[in-house]
Amino acid sequence: MNAASPRPDRPPRVRLLGGEVDAVTPAAVIAYAGACIAAGRGAVIANHNLHSLYCLRRDPEMAAFYAAADLIEADSRPLIAWGHALGRPIGPEHRATYLDWRESFWRAAAAEGWRVFHLGCAPGVGERAAEALAARWPGVAIGVRDGFFDMEDPVEARAVVDEIAAFRPDVLFVGMGMPRQERWVARCRRGLPPCVIFTVGAAFDYEAGVTPTPPRWSGRAGVEWLFRFAAEPKRLFPRYFIEPWSLIGPALADLTSR
Repeated sequence: MNAASPRPDRPPRVRLLGGEVDAVTPAAVIAYAGACIAAGRGAVIANHNLHSLYCLRRDPEMAAFYAAADLIEADSRPLIAWGHALGRPIGPEHRATYLDWRESFWRAAAAEGWRVFHLGCAPGVGERAAEALAARWPGVAIGVRDGFFDMEDPVEARAVVDEIAAFRPDVLFVGMGMPRQERWVARCRRGLPPCVIFTVGAAFDYEAGVTPTPPRWSGRAGVEWLFRFAAEPKRLFPRYFIEPWSLIGPALADLTSR
């Protein structure tokens, strides 16, 4: 990392349900990323939702990842609504996820000539996503590598980092699902060239068309999770119907601190 470069400003963090988020709009996220790229400075842009808050209390690597993140988006309507009800400086306009800022991001990438690398997806899916994006945004340099590798094998893990470094990305999307993508960033960030790292989950699965994209009105209405659950009920049932109960303790702590 280039320690001499100035760090772009970000708003004060808001503590909610045992974690912290930055009250940033989608436009502010892209502006922050652009400022880091222009300064030649690396950064990690993370996101919090109820699932990540569940993992945060159980996984030391997740805790280390969020402690070192430069910007943390609020990727959850319930989380934002809870903060708003407590009187914290966060509101609906601060929901920021890949699907919220994807058009602004790719527009900026095309205009500024950003080099974008995506790590994740099943073999072949990332390539399909890159082709679809290149058709919409001609001239954008996109590199991809699937997420099927052994993170515990030092030789294989080093080869992945070397492949990314050889591409010289301005932006690195890591889409391997929580908590694997966060663990990978926590372990490998120092070995990467200065770039803006986003953890983006299924972003390129959406771009490739292998996972249905929830309509944006569902995100604004706070029911996007229903569309995700309908697509993957077996995998997402614990996330949506069991894990949130573990946040009762942090919610009571929020009420006490209020």
